[in-house]
Amino acid sequence: MPRRPANSLQLRLLLLLLSFLAATAWATASAPNVLEGRVVAVADGDTLTLLDANNVQHKIRLAGIDAPEKGQPFGDRSKQSLSRAVMGKDVRVVWQKQDRYGRLVGTVWVAPPDSTCRGSPCVKTLDVDLAQLTVGLAWHFKKYASEQSPQERGQYAFAEEEARARKAGLWSEPDPVAPWDWRAGPKDGPVKKSRSGICHAPESPSYPSVKNFEAFPSLEACLASGGRLPKSAAR
Repeated sequence: MPRRPANSLQLRLLLLLLSFLAATAWATASAPNVLEGRVVAVADGDTLTLLDANNVQHKIRLAGIDAPEKGQPFGDRSKQSLSRAVMGKDVRVVWQKQDRYGRLVGTVWVAPPDSTCRGSPCVKTLDVDLAQLTVGLAWHFKKYASEQSPQERGQYAFAEEEARARKAGLWSEPDPVAPWDWRAGPKDGPVKKSRSGICHAPESPSYPSVKNFEAFPSLEACLASGGRLPKSAAR
């Protein structure tokens, strides 16, 4: 029987070794990180601050969901819901990346509110991100759904659809606006009179950023109500 050339066998072994190293590197890179600590602040329905055992604070962005913004309908209720679930409690955060603001993006786990933990740490079995979807106070952030496991992706999508069907929370509104559209702001619409009394026309650069306002059919009507032009337009 002819013998396999030594250099061919060495090449096969080298390729197997490289494949093993690549698989190991991928597994290491995709492995989640775990952070534990106590929640000391809640900014809105999908952002909180965690204090770890070394008294270091970490901003956490809940993965897989997008909650209504401040000033947006149901924004306050979404924040209150998250606060009830985690404020002052010990949580575990499973995260894989940081966003452009330096926040850790991950799934927050906490002990269910009805659990009793006498003499031992509470088992954290409640997925807070998923809970916000279940009560209808967040959207499934489908833009980043590819970063979720297939199981998580299915659970989150189902939770949103089920909340829609029940008209829970923000889904009780006839036409709720997704947070990513709210952040972008409308491209046209009525003249907005801000709380500071400034009239913002649709073509104004500041128009999309005005969230709390009184609407007027025209700039003249807004000015007649006592409003004033932005400084840039008044020059």
